[in-house]
Amino acid sequence: MAQDSGTRTLISHAQLRRGRGKILYWAVLTGVVVGFTLIFLGPLYWMVTGALKSGQEIAQTPPTLVPRDPQWQNYADAWNNLDLAKLLFNTFYYAAGAVLFQLVFDTAAAYSLSKLRPIFGNVILGLMLATLMIPAMVLIVPQYVTVIDLPILHINLLDSPFAIWLPLVANAFNIFLLKRFFDSIPEELMAAALMDGATPLRTLWSIILPISRPILGVVSIFAVTAVWKDFLWPKLVMPSPETRTVSVGIYAFSGGTPMNVVIAASVIAALPTVIVFLIFQRNIMSGLTTGSLKG
Repeated sequence: MAQDSGTRTLISHAQLRRGRGKILYWAVLTGVVVGFTLIFLGPLYWMVTGALKSGQEIAQTPPTLVPRDPQWQNYADAWNNLDLAKLLFNTFYYAAGAVLFQLVFDTAAAYSLSKLRPIFGNVILGLMLATLMIPAMVLIVPQYVTVIDLPILHINLLDSPFAIWLPLVANAFNIFLLKRFFDSIPEELMAAALMDGATPLRTLWSIILPISRPILGVVSIFAVTAVWKDFLWPKLVMPSPETRTVSVGIYAFSGGTPMNVVIAASVIAALPTVIVFLIFQRNIMSGLTTGSLKG
């Protein structure tokens, strides 16, 4: 390790200023950046360009890197033949409901564990976090049994949006993120609100939530992407063609649809989440790191 002006690095600044060290450093850095860029963007590039190819070109081996004759009509065919407008609306509706339910219930749970500190709160939090160690596939069967016959009420939730919303509410990871953020809020604010006669609910609404916008944005984005990319669970609980999500709908139509049109539909389905990430990427990073340090 080298030390220069209070900064500790693996390679000293003196070595970086030398000819060979500087060339080696930038060569390694460039190779790593280019390599990871190709790994992450390669599948996206193949998907976007594959949607512009003809059926014969997309099936040929070896594949072409650039479409010979771009078929922009594939996107129009995908939109019309697969009824993507309906599928996207369904998915957006489920995602909006998931955001609302998680913001209400997960925020309430995290606020209670962080600021109200009930009896056995740490035990409850530990049990919640322990569920993160259970593979999601293991929970599919008990969740499905619960959905087809809701305990006590004995209601069948198949083809109901609550079949998607309710399992997403019990999200231990989001509760943990919210709790860590609430822990970083100074106790002096809570004490001042208590002296002014504010109830815990009033404190949450007027003080905690306004300064928690970054982490609430992160939870909202996580909820949207969870609904948008999920396939198995919506396929099980939304069997009707009228209630399908976009991923299930594309899969259902893929059997009798040309591959290039299916790929075009996948590109259209992926665009909303990519756009959301590009717009709110700073909010995601700030929300994840704001509560990491107390003070």
